[in-house]
Amino acid sequence: MDTQEVLELFDKYVIANYGRVRKVIVKGEGNWLYDSEGNKILDMFPGWAVSGIGHCHPKVTSAIKSQAEQLLHIDNTFYTEQQGRLAELISKKSFGGKCFFCNSGAEANEAALKLARLATSKDKYKVITTLNSFHGRTFAAVSATGQPKHHKGFLPLLPGFKYVPFNDIQALEETFDDETAAILVEPIQGEGGINPATEEYMLKIRELCTAHGAVMILDEVQTGMGRTGQWFGYQHYGIEPDVITLAKALGGGVAIGAIAARSEVAASLVPGTHASTFGGNSLACAASIAVFEAIEEEGLLENAKKMGEYAAEKLEDMAERYSVIQAVRGKGLMIGIQFSAQCSELVNICLEKGLRINCTQGNVIRFMPSMTASKENIHEALKIFEQGLGEFIKDSEDAD
Repeated sequence: MDTQEVLELFDKYVIANYGRVRKVIVKGEGNWLYDSEGNKILDMFPGWAVSGIGHCHPKVTSAIKSQAEQLLHIDNTFYTEQQGRLAELISKKSFGGKCFFCNSGAEANEAALKLARLATSKDKYKVITTLNSFHGRTFAAVSATGQPKHHKGFLPLLPGFKYVPFNDIQALEETFDDETAAILVEPIQGEGGINPATEEYMLKIRELCTAHGAVMILDEVQTGMGRTGQWFGYQHYGIEPDVITLAKALGGGVAIGAIAARSEVAASLVPGTHASTFGGNSLACAASIAVFEAIEEEGLLENAKKMGEYAAEKLEDMAERYSVIQAVRGKGLMIGIQFSAQCSELVNICLEKGLRINCTQGNVIRFMPSMTASKENIHEALKIFEQGLGEFIKDSEDAD
């Protein structure tokens, strides 16, 4: 089928609930995408952070092929080696404990919220989350999300969620009470604009949860799996949470989500309390094991750190030359570029020049390449970005 035929299929048969770019992608390889018109695109926001080790990493595709010939799926009535091995990897790379598997970040957050209610006393039902947070699109996850724009059309939300300003310790202390079952927070707000938590804030959350028997849940759906230069975002802060939620890069392109919980907390999740039909099936777990192996064998944690520092340095230089850039922030290869004005059009300009980036909150460019990105990839991406930026500024001035 040609491009137009595919677009017509979508227009006629697919619900239009996404703002799609009218390009048909036919191949992904490493840090590159290829469309049906023969265009090559340097992807610095691969799969909305799903393809954390690049598109179609050979180790992942090999594991998928091999596993597909043995067993695709068996229900969780039975044991599989792949699920057990993956749980061991997550546990050993984090804080120990046990895992539950599902299919997405929203599902992982749903599981963590239910677990927090089960693991605390009956008097505790409140969950504190932060303004500007994003935790998913299911009902509990969207109720946890601290952004009114995501609540529009779905009121009333599930009760019990309390939103506080991010990194505001006083607000956190004033909101926390004996009915608080959990605090759910992202180590770095992703969709909210790449806002890193301060060390002081994370320490206070840990302190409050420990003192009052609440569950500290960290949403590591974007920060997990090495993007920040550590396996998980919390490892930058010298604390250990009670639960982390994972998805996106966990499967290297295959749908999988997970929670890891301290064993004492995890013990509350018993048969009949929660489940996921597809969660942790053999194919997804085999792909995820391959992701762990690739990160270790190719030194991708160190690469994420080095490439993140290189990109941030170049972007800081750019910020000095272009006053429209107000700040560059993040950790590793999770970088936000804050603009003084709306900048979503810059994404379109760069895409036409062969670079994929993302805009969130209207004025923050998300630059989140895969951990396999080379210095040459970053250099080329920033070269195109600056060309696009020049055009964006000129267009803005002409419009004025």
